[in-house]
Amino acid sequence: MWVLISNIPSGETEALPRVTVRVTPDRSVFTGETVTLKCEIDQYRSLNWRYLWYKNTTKVFNSGHYTVNRDSLTINGVNTSDQVEYWCSAERDEQPPLSSSPVNFTVKALPRATLSVKPDRFVFTGETVTLKCEIEDQYRSLNWRYQWYKRGTKVINSGRYTVNRDSLTINGVTESDQDEFRCSAEIHGRPQTSLSISAVNVNVNGSKPKPKLTSSEGSVLTDNTVTLKCHIDHWSTGWKFYWYKKTQITEKTTTQTNSYTIHSVKVSDGGQYWCRAGRGKPDYYTDYSDGLWINVKDKPQTVLSVSPQQWLTEGDSVTLMCEVINSSTGWTFSWFTVQSLYSVNKDVDHELVSVSSGGSKGIYTVSSVTVKHTGVYMCRAERGDPVYHTEYSNTQTLWITGVSPSVFLTIIPDRSQHFSFESLYLNCEDHSKSTGWTVRRYTDKLKPCSSSYWRSTGTGSKCTISYLYTSDTGVYWCQSESEEKLHPVNISVHYADVILDSPVHPVAEGDPLTLRCLYRYKKPSNLRAEFYKDGSVVQSQTTGYMMIIPTVSKSHEGFYYCKYPERGESPKSWISVRAAGSSSLGLINSLGLGLSVVFLIFFLVLLWWYNNNKNSQSHSAVSQQQNISQTSDQKQTEDVYCPLPTGQSVHSFIMISARNLLLLELMQ
Repeated sequence: MWVLISNIPSGETEALPRVTVRVTPDRSVFTGETVTLKCEIDQYRSLNWRYLWYKNTTKVFNSGHYTVNRDSLTINGVNTSDQVEYWCSAERDEQPPLSSSPVNFTVKALPRATLSVKPDRFVFTGETVTLKCEIEDQYRSLNWRYQWYKRGTKVINSGRYTVNRDSLTINGVTESDQDEFRCSAEIHGRPQTSLSISAVNVNVNGSKPKPKLTSSEGSVLTDNTVTLKCHIDHWSTGWKFYWYKKTQITEKTTTQTNSYTIHSVKVSDGGQYWCRAGRGKPDYYTDYSDGLWINVKDKPQTVLSVSPQQWLTEGDSVTLMCEVINSSTGWTFSWFTVQSLYSVNKDVDHELVSVSSGGSKGIYTVSSVTVKHTGVYMCRAERGDPVYHTEYSNTQTLWITGVSPSVFLTIIPDRSQHFSFESLYLNCEDHSKSTGWTVRRYTDKLKPCSSSYWRSTGTGSKCTISYLYTSDTGVYWCQSESEEKLHPVNISVHYADVILDSPVHPVAEGDPLTLRCLYRYKKPSNLRAEFYKDGSVVQSQTTGYMMIIPTVSKSHEGFYYCKYPERGESPKSWISVRAAGSSSLGLINSLGLGLSVVFLIFFLVLLWWYNNNKNSQSHSAVSQQQNISQTSDQKQTEDVYCPLPTGQSVHSFIMISARNLLLLELMQ
C-alpha cells in the first residue's frame, strides 16, 4: 500500500491522491489543431513528482509531433491517427507510481464554409445586398469570429456597410460597390481553425430594370390556356412577379416564377396586362412593363350538315360536311357515330368513322350507302401542338331504307305528321316468324319506344303512345337483337291546327301518291286547300283537301306542305321516292294467294259499281266519291268531306281508293 507519512499523526493513514488527464482545447478538435494533455494530481501538485506519458501502451517521448514537458503532453497538428487512448503515471521516491484513467479525443476535418449573396450577385442600383458566411450546420454553434474584406481591405461598420458577425449588409448599392468581397472565420482562441472561404464578386447594373411582357398566344380561344412571361434583362434570381390587368393599381396575382398561366380562358379574361418584379427586404421593384393585349375569342363551333338529305335508299350517295364557323384554315376533321343509347356527350360513347384534313371545312362522303350506315353522326375539328379540339358538333341522323321481305314497320295512323294528344300505334311485323325485333326511336336521345313512362306502353315488337306530345317527334324504326336497323320513319307531332297527311315510307316510282291537308277541328265545307313543293305552289283548288299524283317519279321527291288560307299552314314533310321494285312493302307478295283473291273481288265490286253508275248525273257521281273517301279515312280524328279533285277520272280514283283500303287492312 502507498502511504503518505509527512505531517500525518502517528497511527493514521491517508487515501491515495487521484490522478486525472485534462484535454485542451476540447475532446473534439479539427485537423491541424494543437492538443495539450495535462496530468493533474489532487492536492499534491507541489510535491516532486515524476511523470510518464503513454499512447495506448506505448511510452511517449519528445519528437517533432509530440512534446513532453513533465506533467503535459502537447500534440502538434493533430490528425485522425491521433484518435487513441492517452494516460499518464506519476511517482516520487521509491513509492509505486500513480496512474490516471485513459482519455481520448476525436479529430475531424475542418468544416466547409461558403459565402452567399442575396438577392443575387447581379443586382441593380438602389438594391440592398446581404453577404453571409455560412458554416456547416452542425458547427455553427461554436464560438466563431468573423472578419470581412473588400478587395483585401478590412470592412468595418459605416453608413452603408453593416457588419453583424457572419453577415455584411450593403444598403443602397451603387456602381462603386461592384467589387470582390470575402470573409474569414476561426474559433476564438483556436487560430488553427481559420477557414479559407472563396471570394465572390458583386456586379451592379447602373439602371433600373424594365421587364418585357410576352404571351404564348396573342389571340386565344375560350377554354384554351394562355401563358404570360415577364422577362428581365441581365437575368438574376430572387424575384417575385406581380401581374396586373386593365390598370396598374390593383395587384392581380403574385408568382414565384416569371410565368403566369390562365387555364380555361374566358372572354372576360381578355384585356391589357402588365407585370413588374420585386425582391429583397425592403422590397425593391422594377419598373412596370409595357402593356400587352390578350384577345380572347369564343371557341369555334363546328356545324355538321348533310347533302343531299338525311333520308336515303340503299345505293344512294351522301356527304357529311363538317365546318368550323368563323375560323381560319389548318383544321383536321373527325366524324363519329354515337354508340350509346343514352348519351351523346362522352368520348367513350363515340366511334370514329373517318378523318380528313383541310381548311375550315371537311368532307366525308359515302358513295353507296347501306342499311348499316343508319345512325347518329357528329364531328369535331382539331389543330395545333399541343392538339386543340373544338366542341362536338350538332348531331345529324342518317336513315337508310333497305329491302326486307319479311319485316315491316306498321304505323297507325299511317302518316308522317300527327296532331298532339292523338294516339300512335307502331308494330314491327315479322312475317318470317323470327323473333327479337323491337321498335326503337330517336327523339332527344336513343331509346326504346316502349318504356315504363305512362304514355308509352307495349312489349317486344309493338308500341303504343296514348297521348302524343311534341317531345315524341323523332325517328322510329325496327331493330333486331343483332342491332340491324330497318324501315326508319320520321314522325313529327305538332300543336298546330293544320298538318299534312303524307306517307311515312318512301314511295316507289310508278306508284300513285295521295296527300291530304288535315284540320284539327271540324272543317267547314268551303275550306280551300293549297299544296306546295319546295316552296312553290303545285296545286291550288277552290274546294277540297286532297292532292293526288297518279304516277310518282324521282322528280316528285322534296319537301311538301299544305295551307288553308283561312286556318293556317302545315309543317313541311320530306317525301322520298325509291326505285321501283325495291319497295319495303314487298311483303305483300308473301301474304299468299288468298289475300290477292280478296283484293280482286273487292276491285271487281268497285268496278261494277262504277259501270252501273257511269250514266248518272255528275253531282251524284261526285257525292258517291265523297262517301268512298269518307269511308277510307274513317280512322282520322275528325269527320272530313273530300270532293274529287278537278280533272281526276273516277276510274283512277277507284284504283287509288282500293290501294288505300288494302294498306289499311294490312296494318291491322
